[in-house]
Amino acid sequence: MTDDTRDVSPEPHDTSPEPHDTSPEPHDTSPEPVEGRDEDASISSAQIHEESDDKAPIKGAEPEGESEPDAGTKPESLTGEAPPVDSAATEAEEDEAQLATTEPTAEVLQVRRGMFGVKGSGDTSGYGGLTRVVEFPAAATPPFGGWWDQVYDRIGALIPNFSDVITEVVIHRGEITFHVQRQHLPELVQHLRDDAHLRFEFCSSVSGVHYPADKGAELHAVYHLQSMTHNRRIRLEVSAPDSDPHIPSVVATYPTADWHERETYDMFGIVFDGHPALTRILMPDDWPGYPQRKDYPLGGIPVEYKGATIPPPDQRRSYS
Repeated sequence: MTDDTRDVSPEPHDTSPEPHDTSPEPHDTSPEPVEGRDEDASISSAQIHEESDDKAPIKGAEPEGESEPDAGTKPESLTGEAPPVDSAATEAEEDEAQLATTEPTAEVLQVRRGMFGVKGSGDTSGYGGLTRVVEFPAAATPPFGGWWDQVYDRIGALIPNFSDVITEVVIHRGEITFHVQRQHLPELVQHLRDDAHLRFEFCSSVSGVHYPADKGAELHAVYHLQSMTHNRRIRLEVSAPDSDPHIPSVVATYPTADWHERETYDMFGIVFDGHPALTRILMPDDWPGYPQRKDYPLGGIPVEYKGATIPPPDQRRSYS
């Protein structure tokens, strides 16, 4: 027998260690097919998430221990039971009423020409040709529409001499203004704040206006009232003559009017009788006059600059 065994020398091997892949093997995250269903009819991942979102509870949809608002409280009412707040008598109804209401012709009070009150010497400001019509919106007649009628009728039910208290009602630019005789102002605001059907709890502003052409009623005080309960806003307007610039204070009913009345006094000179401390709030105590009146002098002082003197605005001459 021939020996076929051959002497084969071993081939050299590479002794360097082979690199190993240490990254984790990817796993199949797709949902496993449901037992008993065909694999092709398995629900996709997107469908599962969509179904889970649909069935997920909405946060806040079910109360988790919260107490009901105003639970166990009694409606505050000084003049009667609190009426139900009807969502229909809101701003949407007000807007509808405004569209249906035609505003009457305005009352022209004055036509002003020029600017800054300059007369005779000419106006060098460039506004000499300006013409401005000062007008009062005419009074409206009921029915006014929306909740305006509810407020108007309720005031009439609370105050016997209603026509002596409110002289006219003006509806202009979607807002309602009650013109009030000054001696009846404290009584009216007390009802407006305390009555459950009105509930104008907040006086947001008191401001002044000066109409020199409105003879016998040159000074006007304007009160902006808001009802937090019914989400309504109205305006009261009270006038007084220059010769007797006195209006009763409303601080006893609306404490927020304290500084507002002081500022109106400081700028317009309206004296609010009964105010706890009616002093100036912007100008020095010894300041002469009231700066926001139309007849207040423009004033000014001469300005000197490198030998040149510029006179005050009310003393400048025209160059035309």
